[in-house]
Amino acid sequence: MNDKPAIIFITCDELRRDTLGFYGNQAISTPNIDGLAAKSMVYDECFTTSPWCLPARCSILTGLYPHRSGAYSNFRKCPLDGNVRNLFKELRAGGYKTSLFGKCHFAPVPYSETKPDVTLPYDEFRDYYVSLGLDHLDLQDDKQVSVWFYDDYSKELDKAGFLKPYRDNTWNKSMQKVFPFPGPAKWHPDAWTGGRAAEFIRNDKKEKPLFAWISFSGPHYPFDPPAEYLDRVDGSKLYPRKIRDGELADVTRIHHKSFYGGPGHGGRADGSGSAPDHACVNYTEEYWTRLKENYNANVALIDDWVGEILAAVREQYGENSLVFFTADHGEMLGNHGLWGKHNCAYDEVWRIPMFVKPPHAENAHNSKASPDNSAHRLDSLVNLNDVLPTCLEAAGLPAIPSDGHSLLSGGGVSRNYTFAEGEGYIACTDGRYKYVHVQKPGEDFRELLDRKAEPEEFSNLINNPDCREAAGRLKEKVIEHFMPKVLP
Repeated sequence: MNDKPAIIFITCDELRRDTLGFYGNQAISTPNIDGLAAKSMVYDECFTTSPWCLPARCSILTGLYPHRSGAYSNFRKCPLDGNVRNLFKELRAGGYKTSLFGKCHFAPVPYSETKPDVTLPYDEFRDYYVSLGLDHLDLQDDKQVSVWFYDDYSKELDKAGFLKPYRDNTWNKSMQKVFPFPGPAKWHPDAWTGGRAAEFIRNDKKEKPLFAWISFSGPHYPFDPPAEYLDRVDGSKLYPRKIRDGELADVTRIHHKSFYGGPGHGGRADGSGSAPDHACVNYTEEYWTRLKENYNANVALIDDWVGEILAAVREQYGENSLVFFTADHGEMLGNHGLWGKHNCAYDEVWRIPMFVKPPHAENAHNSKASPDNSAHRLDSLVNLNDVLPTCLEAAGLPAIPSDGHSLLSGGGVSRNYTFAEGEGYIACTDGRYKYVHVQKPGEDFRELLDRKAEPEEFSNLINNPDCREAAGRLKEKVIEHFMPKVLP
């Protein structure tokens, strides 16, 4: 019997941390995720390494910032190089069986090839994902991808008769990405992913220790829960949108065009594409309410399946498991008048949940817990690069060069700054101030936000003389961050 722990890594795509009951949300109940948090080390200052899916996911896999892994864009042809050392290959070489259920997105999706009336082949992508070191893959590579391309999920959805209505709804501009899933709940992408993972874990013969990445593609848009899950949402307790009149009126703000529209489509937040005249200001309050209800309902569905997965893990491995719960990035969900994550450095997107339950955590946790036996809360500045070294330490494997620190050995407390990157985008924070720099064709912006003085992050302080030192210090850290790559 192998005594190495199972490693269960659960992620949601575009999950706002304050949508969880653990962080105070009362509009839905998330007892399973909250229960995991109560047994975990909870990192309240965890930040993503990118507000885009592909770069963030490749940071998880490599422990490297996007500019170092080479996988830095959702849109430019820069798939993760198979020669870069990654978590799958390291764990497999160390005796683990590696598996993934749900979304990969380690290579840019060919968006320009998508068609509203047909679902296209995707075998080349699947083969590439497996080549990165996977022994088992059940692929549902994003909700929209599954209507554009035939991944494992959409092949089965098509046979069941629900792919066409799902594709029609996803392409329907009048629905503006908000609609109930057009089929039984068991066929929702997140139910399929959760069901495949729970079944696989329950059938594990334990010939090798298991690494399982359960990668839910929700609550990423389209906002599409099964209709019955909307009954789980108490609309009277939805968080009000965090907005300030005139906040983005200045044309030097990153999201001026996202909110007000204007010529061209570049630089806008995701939600602008579905908005009337591509301006988020034109969404009605009724639309925002439906969007938030649907988003919360999708989180409730995911929580059900997290419960099923954790039950399977307990049955198979007892407490001999390392369990992560996190997200690749968050979602604006109407705050600042936006939805999506493109070019966003607000806490709604950049700051993400991170719960880590170490193996045999019951006794260890109780010695650290607060008086009410709730989660062990930490304010260390951590990020997604820390996943790989944490998993390798838990597996008893040698560390490899990375930009992360193991959260099991406490290395995460040493970081004083963290960064978020993407194509033409860099953001740096010391935990209080955030410096955001966007520079790409048609876009040239600088912003400084102060999380302490203004937690709502409404004001751009880049030209405020009282913030000159903070802005200069963070700009210097950005230069130091890139210089080893520029002049190795």
